[in-house]
Amino acid sequence: MISNDSATPADDGASRSSARTTAARHDPALSKIIRGALRRIGLVRNGEGSMRDALDDLIEASGDAEELLGEDERVLLSNILNVRGRSISDVMVPRVDIIAIDGESSLAEVIAMMTQSGHSRLPVYRESLDDAIGMVHIKDVLAWRGRDEQFELTKMVRRVLFVAPSMEVLQLLLEMRASRSHMALVVDEFGGVDGLITIEDLVEEIVGEIADEHDKESEPTVRSELDGSLDADARAPVEVLEDHLGVTLSDEEREEVDTLGGLVVSLAGRVPIRGELIHHPSGLEFEVVEADPRRIKRVRVRRPDATDGVSSEQAASPGESRR
Repeated sequence: MISNDSATPADDGASRSSARTTAARHDPALSKIIRGALRRIGLVRNGEGSMRDALDDLIEASGDAEELLGEDERVLLSNILNVRGRSISDVMVPRVDIIAIDGESSLAEVIAMMTQSGHSRLPVYRESLDDAIGMVHIKDVLAWRGRDEQFELTKMVRRVLFVAPSMEVLQLLLEMRASRSHMALVVDEFGGVDGLITIEDLVEEIVGEIADEHDKESEPTVRSELDGSLDADARAPVEVLEDHLGVTLSDEEREEVDTLGGLVVSLAGRVPIRGELIHHPSGLEFEVVEADPRRIKRVRVRRPDATDGVSSEQAASPGESRR
């Protein structure tokens, strides 16, 4: 690969702009969503100009972005661009975590499961999840109460989409909107259910986490292990390093990050994958125990003296994956 070391920042910015607009031009789903976003902020009018020109103007004006767009609008547009090419297998709820209900369940059983799970929609199946027949909505269930006729869950089942795991996020979002479906089941080549995805999951990929009254935000847990390491929720404040390990961060680090996850991302310059080892200048070693493409969820922190005995084959340099 030939590198061009003489390229100027302007050249680099132009190449990124060209890459993004080319991507948008060749992806109909992405093009439609971006055009709608640009129209909302006044950069594209119906029948006037091109989306490519609008995107070029927006990216080239990034130096004056505070005057052109608000912070939320810049994040939204960036998320739309970044979600391109991501498949629903990256964001679906895996099969083991799906909460579904048997089509033979009674009214009381359906209400109890919805109350316990906090979900307003549940997949419905006949004998197993691989024989899913649709979904049930809580308002249909509640509307049945007080009727004289016998309750039959299968009579109120609504349609769900059945999609392949390779389907792209934006494509499914547009299909759900067109079909007015709020749930899709992800199936493999043999028809078995691999996962579940809702329209809320897809929207969150663009606008960020959407909390509702049923979401329970637990306190981040921090646990000291027998080997002296620290197993911690990535949301835990960086002060736990001083409280548990006696390591004090610099004033600059304290100003830049608030949580352990933020510190690890700052050190790596990106969101590391599960299993990566990231090193801190103090000698602390962070192992990413749990993560998804958007954030770190859990880390293990080892003291400098605890990592001295690790062989060079086992320890990775900062930002490298452990193999």
